[in-house]
Order: sequence, then structure tokens, then C-alpha cells
Amino acid sequence: MKHVKLGELDVARIGLGAMGMSHGYTDSGTDEAESIATLHRALDLGVTLIDTAEIYGPYTNEELLGRALKGRRDQVVLATKFGLVSHSGAGPWTLDSHPAKGDAAAISLRWTNARSGLGQPTLARPLLP
Repeated sequence: MKHVKLGELDVARIGLGAMGMSHGYTDSGTDEAESIATLHRALDLGVTLIDTAEIYGPYTNEELLGRALKGRRDQVVLATKFGLVSHSGAGPWTLDSHPAKGDAAAISLRWTNARSGLGQPTLARPLLP
């Protein structure tokens, strides 16, 4: 698989967004075994960038990635997004990355780390309009 530079990171040109594994396209339910098999197959084919966010579930996507990528963390650039939250008390799909709340990127990275158990995500970007 061909690679490109993403800032300082070397990643495969093809990445995998994990949203649909626990959120968004799940009207018919989710299949954890199939999701894990998909993630493993993507890694076997050379995919190195996996994308998640706390809002996917919420939280369950990060937990799924933790189970799926255990023992393979060194093969993955794990990306997360921040600013669209479900835990602020203002209801789902609330935009909140205001500086008064602290460093939203650092907070998101800590939460993703804690929920996935995979260690620090490599990349964070805001979900802003």
C-alpha cells in the first residue's frame, strides 16, 4: 500500500473510519465480531490510519477499537475528533470546544486513551462548522 505524510506522520493512503461499526449506520444493529474482523483485515492489507470519535456511540466506538487493536497498537495511527460532545448535559450532538472548557484536544485525547486502553491517539482534529 502506498503511504503519504500527514504532518509528521507516515500513513497509508487508505484509512478506515470506524463510525459505522457502532454509530450512524446501525439501524439494523451492530456486529462486534464482524467489526473486529474488518479492522484486523484492514490492518493485514496495510491500512494504518483508523478514525474514531467520542460521539460514535457515544464512547462505544473507542471501546470497540480498544478490544480490536489490543496487541496491534504499534501498527496504527489512531485519529480522534473533538468538539461534538454528548456528555455536556446539553443533549446529544452539542458543539463544545470552547477554550473556557480547557484544551479540548487534550481532553479528547485523554478520554479516548482511557476508554480504548490503547494509549494516546496519534492525531486529534476539531469537529467545527
